[in-house]
Amino acid sequence: MRALIYDPEAPQGLRIDEVPDPVPGEGQALVEVRAISFNYGDLKYRPELIEPGAVSGWDAAGVVVRAAADGSGPAVGTRVVTFGWNNAWAELRAVDTAELAVVPDSVDLGAASALPVAGVTALQALRKLGPVVGRRVLITGASGGVGRFAVQLAARSGAEVVAVVGSPERAEGLAELGAHEVLIGDLEKISAPVHGVLDNVGGPLLAEAMFNLAPGGIVQWIGYASQQPLQIGAKLRETRRWRLETFFVDTPIGADLQYLVDLLARGELDPQIGWRGPWDRAPEAAEALFGRRVQGKAVLDLPPRG
Repeated sequence: MRALIYDPEAPQGLRIDEVPDPVPGEGQALVEVRAISFNYGDLKYRPELIEPGAVSGWDAAGVVVRAAADGSGPAVGTRVVTFGWNNAWAELRAVDTAELAVVPDSVDLGAASALPVAGVTALQALRKLGPVVGRRVLITGASGGVGRFAVQLAARSGAEVVAVVGSPERAEGLAELGAHEVLIGDLEKISAPVHGVLDNVGGPLLAEAMFNLAPGGIVQWIGYASQQPLQIGAKLRETRRWRLETFFVDTPIGADLQYLVDLLARGELDPQIGWRGPWDRAPEAAEALFGRRVQGKAVLDLPPRG
């Protein structure tokens, strides 16, 4: 089969090449992949996680071509969206049946491929804040994949959403997704303290967000887009009114993924695809993502297997 492999010498470290077909385990379905989505993390950290020639990627959607041998999961011909910590960027993917969700015919597979990591991260992180109905929730890096899902899901849960982005251009569409306030660059103009923070940026902005927590506030530290250290001074420590938690996705995610697919099918969630094209343009998509020129998700379509 063909796959997008990690090649440090290729543009953005991405090259399409032939690799062996995956061999599914007892509890795995074999899926013919039709669409994949890029995440900042699965692109950025490849040199640390995989060897040259390996297949990376977390999110993929397609059609089951071999059902799991143990009888779990969907039948052959079922449209699905899948998650795993590797091997998504290929024509075929072997995936645990607990890490997939069924996609109805009314939902585009490319849109579904945007959901696994970004959508489930936003959903699970929001839950970790506890009840947010009538409470203010601050979302940093709100223009990215996780951020745009988080804005929608927090607003849907009854929160008053404060979105923070790096530039006016990246603020586009956030009010329509449910943001009550949109702040550019920093929190200088924030109107009131917040109950919870979903932070995708880290560094000085995260410290600034902590200063704006209401008593008992909670921070879910999701991402590190700033690549800057978090410095907590004595003044911030002495407030003793906040809780900082490092967020990790709880797996398996199949049930949460199905919830998001169902929202998508009902028109109650927008995948916010900011870049889409064929997978032979993968380096271009990666460059746009790293350059902060993608609002939301980057999705790549695969041609049918010959």
